[in-house]
Amino acid sequence: MLTRAAGLVAAFVAGLALVVAAVLVVRHLTAPSEPELPVVPEARRPILESAVRACTPLSVPLLAAQIDAESGWRPDADSGHAQGISQFSPATWKEWGQDGDGDGKANVWEPGDAIPSQARYMCHLYEVVKVVPGSKTTFGATQLALAAYNAGPNAVLRAHGIPKILETQDYVDKIVKDLLPKYRESEEKYQRSEAKHKSSASASPSGSSSTSPSTDPSATAPGASPSATRRP
Repeated sequence: MLTRAAGLVAAFVAGLALVVAAVLVVRHLTAPSEPELPVVPEARRPILESAVRACTPLSVPLLAAQIDAESGWRPDADSGHAQGISQFSPATWKEWGQDGDGDGKANVWEPGDAIPSQARYMCHLYEVVKVVPGSKTTFGATQLALAAYNAGPNAVLRAHGIPKILETQDYVDKIVKDLLPKYRESEEKYQRSEAKHKSSASASPSGSSSTSPSTDPSATAPGASPSATRRP
């Protein structure tokens, strides 16, 4: 009798364990997954990290978020009036395009030229919007500089702020409210990973040094942003 009771208890415990395990599996499968963060493409990272040294307001997450909004990281992006990974209009490229990769030619379709030119132009726009109300904070200045990149600096100056152009307003909001926070989080994870890698490499018995840090994130989008009128 005792043996039978013990068997029943063992069977009950085993069944309960199976139920608990099944519940845990279901919870794991149905739990919302953490959204994937955008990242800077490794091929673009060195260019981006170098470009942001152009002026203090710039950062890797900011330029990355802007490029993402402009072209989805596509060097061949063409909206019809703006071209390349950083979406310059021909007129603005003529004034601000520079040979960033040292091959002797400023090519709007070449990220090594376009991204440094984008950084240089953004630095200029930060200076231009200093006279606009709301530019006294970093957040406000960034919004105004982005609006100027999209609609042209004269449009921002005339409006004394972000112009009432739906495309421009959506462009600024997409970058500062959606993409920029994600790229900041992504970059923090990247830097922590790099620091951990360096620490592990320096602690290894061989004393081998870690590889030099890269500098650029990338994501791929289906097409170019229709933004960038880039009026000088």
